[in-house]
Amino acid sequence: MGKLDLYTDKHLNQLRKLEDELADTAVQALMSNKDLSYTINSWKVIPENLPKEFPPALCSYFDFFLGEHPHGEAPFIKQTQFFFEKHSGLILSLLGFYSLPYTYAFGDGAEVLVRSKKIVENPGKRLAETALFVLECYRPEAFVADKRILLVLSKVRLIHALSRFYIKKHARDWDPAWGQPINQEDLLSTNLTFSLLISRGMQRSNTAVSSEEREMLLSYWGLIGHYLGIDSRFWPGSNKEAFELERMIRKRHLKSSQAGKLLLHSLLGFYRQNLVRPELSPFLENILQYYLGKEVSGILELKSSPKLPEVLLRNIHNFRLFNQGSGNPKFSRIYREFMTNTQKSLGTEVAINLPVFKSTTF
Repeated sequence: MGKLDLYTDKHLNQLRKLEDELADTAVQALMSNKDLSYTINSWKVIPENLPKEFPPALCSYFDFFLGEHPHGEAPFIKQTQFFFEKHSGLILSLLGFYSLPYTYAFGDGAEVLVRSKKIVENPGKRLAETALFVLECYRPEAFVADKRILLVLSKVRLIHALSRFYIKKHARDWDPAWGQPINQEDLLSTNLTFSLLISRGMQRSNTAVSSEEREMLLSYWGLIGHYLGIDSRFWPGSNKEAFELERMIRKRHLKSSQAGKLLLHSLLGFYRQNLVRPELSPFLENILQYYLGKEVSGILELKSSPKLPEVLLRNIHNFRLFNQGSGNPKFSRIYREFMTNTQKSLGTEVAINLPVFKSTTF
């Protein structure tokens, strides 16, 4: 059976019932000793010899990350990292102008996001953490010689599992019709926003992306998806498969929701207060409409402001949401400037860490 044959309502309905057994079992063990989160957050890389106090389920979880990944040192890994370095300013901006608001138009998935007070009340921190996650994913030598990415991905996967744990335990208003929280279909959809949508956004920004580069991005995010617990049988291996999967998910789940509108309102409010180029503020919803397209913009009820000036459209590829330097700087400079600018903006250093539990929010 080819992958296109898998992209049916029957198969995707099954994916909405599936979560991530390895991570969910690890979280059950983690919740029995919450101090272990401090230990994990203190690591720089996953240690070869795990602490003796770690329960078996948590050891099995991290052993997965310490094993050999399915692609070895395939050329696409370093090629994609170079591709990011070349286009970093645009890719990071597209996260905020395209990828993130796009997810808000999918009503069932938005129900998970809106139940995190951190996302609604502090969208800047959420955006910065997402950008940091992307930066770590594209770090030179990641998946080859630099193993820091494995710790980052292990934390993100545990955060997903912790979100499921807390929704099931505390969100009494969760509707089973939405599927399991952060289910396999939602994970596929999210990974597409970092790969397929980025290549689409680049083309809409007057930046050429070849068919080979688009498939290179898919392969790279397929590798990332492997570590995030995504069922690789469903991950697209070609542009045609990616197009069809995204089309199918959009057809199934694109719908208006109060959760999506609340998330978008929160994000737009942050942008209007913190845009590093305030001259864009009057045209903010136009910019989102330009990327998202008519259908998604209608679902999110984006309002048309004054017509987006042609000069901005012609230079849309120069938008730098995180105030990155001009030109094509090396990754080390990109990373350093991002950390400096976000700390200045948020008043604290951004990091990807497991939550330390003091309440029932996450």
